[in-house]
Amino acid sequence: MLGLFRKARQPTPVFDFPGGVHPPEHKDRSNGTPIQPGPLPAQLVLPLNMHLGAPAKPCVGAGDRVLKGEKIAEPVGAVSAALHAPTSGTVVAIGPRPIQHPSGLDALCIVIEPDGEERWVERRPVADPAALGPDGLVALLRDAGVAGLGGAGFPTAVKVTLGDHQRVAQLIINAVECEPYITADDRLMRERADEIVAGIRLLQYLLNPQDTLIGIEDNKPEAIAAIRNACAGSDIQVRVVPTKYPSGGEKQLIQLLTGKEVPSGAIPAQCGVVCQNVGTAWAIKRAVHDGEPLIRRVTTVTGDAVARPGNYETLLGTPVRDLLRHAGVDGERLGRLVMGGPMMGFTLHDPAVPVVKTSNCLIAATAEELPEPPPEQACIRCGACAESCPASLLPQQLYWYAKSDDFERAQRHDLMDCIECGACAYVCPSHIPLVQYYRYAKGEIRHQAAEQLKADRARERFEARQARLEKEREEKEARRRARLEANRQKQAAAQAPAGDDSRLADLKKAVGKASSTYKAAVKAAKTAEAQEADNAAELRARADQLKAEADRLKAELRDAKAGAPAAAPTADPLADLKKAVTEASSAYKAAVRDAKAAEAEEAGDAAERRAEADRLKAEADRLKAELREAKTNAPAAGAPAAAPTDQLADLKRAVGEASGAYKAAVKAAKAAEAEGIDNSHELRAKADTLKAEADRLKAELREAKAANPGAAVKPAPAPAGKTPDGTPAATPATEEASPMAPTADPEAAAKRQKRLKALKTAYNMAHKQYKEAHAALERAERDAGDDDRERLDALAAKVDKLKAKANHCRDALNALVEEAKADIRAHTGKDLKTLKLEAARAESALRQKADELARLRDTADADTLETLDAEVRALDEEAQVARRALKQAVEEQGLVEDDQ
Repeated sequence: MLGLFRKARQPTPVFDFPGGVHPPEHKDRSNGTPIQPGPLPAQLVLPLNMHLGAPAKPCVGAGDRVLKGEKIAEPVGAVSAALHAPTSGTVVAIGPRPIQHPSGLDALCIVIEPDGEERWVERRPVADPAALGPDGLVALLRDAGVAGLGGAGFPTAVKVTLGDHQRVAQLIINAVECEPYITADDRLMRERADEIVAGIRLLQYLLNPQDTLIGIEDNKPEAIAAIRNACAGSDIQVRVVPTKYPSGGEKQLIQLLTGKEVPSGAIPAQCGVVCQNVGTAWAIKRAVHDGEPLIRRVTTVTGDAVARPGNYETLLGTPVRDLLRHAGVDGERLGRLVMGGPMMGFTLHDPAVPVVKTSNCLIAATAEELPEPPPEQACIRCGACAESCPASLLPQQLYWYAKSDDFERAQRHDLMDCIECGACAYVCPSHIPLVQYYRYAKGEIRHQAAEQLKADRARERFEARQARLEKEREEKEARRRARLEANRQKQAAAQAPAGDDSRLADLKKAVGKASSTYKAAVKAAKTAEAQEADNAAELRARADQLKAEADRLKAELRDAKAGAPAAAPTADPLADLKKAVTEASSAYKAAVRDAKAAEAEEAGDAAERRAEADRLKAEADRLKAELREAKTNAPAAGAPAAAPTDQLADLKRAVGEASGAYKAAVKAAKAAEAEGIDNSHELRAKADTLKAEADRLKAELREAKAANPGAAVKPAPAPAGKTPDGTPAATPATEEASPMAPTADPEAAAKRQKRLKALKTAYNMAHKQYKEAHAALERAERDAGDDDRERLDALAAKVDKLKAKANHCRDALNALVEEAKADIRAHTGKDLKTLKLEAARAESALRQKADELARLRDTADADTLETLDAEVRALDEEAQVARRALKQAVEEQGLVEDDQ
């Protein structure tokens, strides 16, 4: 038992970190008096970016009255913090003001003029934090604007939010305060240790660490005693570390207390450690238990130019000049004003800048206390900087690289791991401002990274555009070749006699040749698969193509044999279509089974087989659509044929009546619009409806004329040029417009559009992979040596395989597009090119006639102008009909006009 007691009483080990310096402390000037209240200035200037991350967004405006603790800016994005009014008053401005930054630049700030009443907004303290739960507490801290008070001001809500698989081994409370002059945390621990420990317990609840450690330097005995008394009976361990600068650095303190060394480029959370400042723990307690957002902080005011040095509880936004005046600054003795400590702080050139969440110290020094640094001299390569670096870097090498703008080598020497503590510059006998060189290099590296990111995005956009243009050229060429081939096939079919014996002989010969070629290809593919050759997938795909070609020739031979007898029976198109649908469906199902087997085996040609199945599916759907249309249009048995002459006369009469009603509606709508009548929109909508009805009737009339070209049309009962209601009849020119396509199957169009999209995606992916592989092959060929021939051959084989895959996807896509064009031709009686030409010609004729009317408007007589105006209206109607026919044909087949 005595051995166990001795073991328990053994002090917890404290480790060490490399380097470090011991500058004069000068802490006794400000830590001898209690914390005092700061001034209430005439104006409070609150920057929106006083924390790390995205600036807050104002939720008040100029002229608004605000209460103490009221939210005046909301957090934006994941890494941000809210902002609250430090006192009651009026928002007098929201605009740029000088802020606490070495650059001296302005930033957006909210300016409040206090009213001196200190009226609080309704506060909501939380008696039982566990009732809120971790998520509720994190949201409360984010809404309260709590951020780190000892470092860069990182939002606390982000720091205490853990990932799904993240665990915290040690929670470290940083109470070291190692930099000279600063005593804000020292006095806070002496006077408010219980509140700090209450905040630490909230952090324990949020993070659930295995150990909680408080690190304090041994030069703060009163603070150590106060914290130990507050932690008595708890699981919080107080660790006293030797006084050495910069032991308060995050990575250095972790190494001191745990022996863990955070790797280069990593963060402490990845090592299972979370660090928080004692001031942050106090702010967390105030936010949760007291309902007070972060509106004030303890700031050290010290230096020989101050009559009353000490620590002041200052409202955020208080101008530095007001705080210095409150501490009794002597303007004549003030030689240099520093925000922060003498090692890592920066000189303030404008005392109008405000106190913010990270302002822990103000040093109003005389010229003798902090003199200007002596002139920089040449480096003598003494190595003192390397010995003092706490991050184990090579400051001398980094200095040379930064000075010569060799940023690549500086990065290789871990420049970004520099914590800018200033220890190297402090010990440099040549007075070289090393930290300034490192800050310059870091800024340039970040700038270059941002520019490189912009360049990469621009290159990606350029490559995408080039790929798109190349794809469009290939598609146009493929369509041109397909049109030529289709025309040749049409001509050959028109010239060949129906029952010619020579054609049967040629088909038999072609079938035999195709079957032999297919069998040879199958044999070669099996041999390649047995030998595991790289081109086995290509040979198998070639064999499938030859089989499809052989099946097509066999089907043609069967059809030719069926039509060979002289007294051939009447052809049954429905039976032929049913047979074609059955064969196409069988081929599609077989292709689907083959593709599923390839995907299950993760074969290299699985994508090609799936694309082939999609192509066969498209072909089967096309044949099914033709079968449905043929069944719909098939005449009923025994139905008497309608008299074509009477039908044409009725249609002619209906067209005249509809056109007259449309023109009367247009005239009424124009009159209503000119007079500003409220129902002008309704009249215009009615005119559009009548126009659509007239177009439909004209399309029916054109179809009836095409079906009965020799039928004579009886004159309509209405007088010439007039409809039965006396309105002008339709212009004959409008009856010669392009025929409208009959209604297509919307379900089939949607399926085709979906398949087109899938095939385009597959082709784009395959084409991109091919381009990347081709670029890799070119790079390898440039850099290759004599021993890299096998690697180059493998890359070349990969490029060929990817190219074949892309070509296969493109062929399937082209086949589906050509199928859609064939459907357009079947539905409208014209191909897509003819529809486009008709629309373009109608537009051109309309423009020419409109130009002629505009040219003669001031010189021609009234009759000529009326005639030209009527011609323009007629041509405009023709152009609208042509455009509508083209648009309807394209949309009904699941195509997009820009893709053709």
